[in-house]
Amino acid sequence: MPTNAAIAVSLLVAGAVSVALRALPFLVIEPLRRSPVVRYLGTHLPAGIMVILTIYSLSGVPLRTWPNALPETLALGATIGLHLWRRNAVLSILAGTGLYVVLSSWVFASGGSIA
Repeated sequence: MPTNAAIAVSLLVAGAVSVALRALPFLVIEPLRRSPVVRYLGTHLPAGIMVILTIYSLSGVPLRTWPNALPETLALGATIGLHLWRRNAVLSILAGTGLYVVLSSWVFASGGSIA
């Protein structure tokens, strides 16, 4: 059974580590803001991540049978077109996702009913 002193020391050490870990990002943020590497990554990484997510999302789409890939193709085209036109990532992603849901659930759903 630990003594009261051991418990107090453990709590103090855990508290000090917690405060240090919370303060660490604020101590290293200023040198990172001036870093050309971080500036480059901030400019180019979002587009790279979107490309990787798009490829991953479309990797399971069957392309050999008609019209299985049509909802994905139309939604992807609408997303790209809207983004090039408005330059608003949130708008283009939400509109493309909404179009995909409508197309895959109602327009190209098996059975052909809208309900």
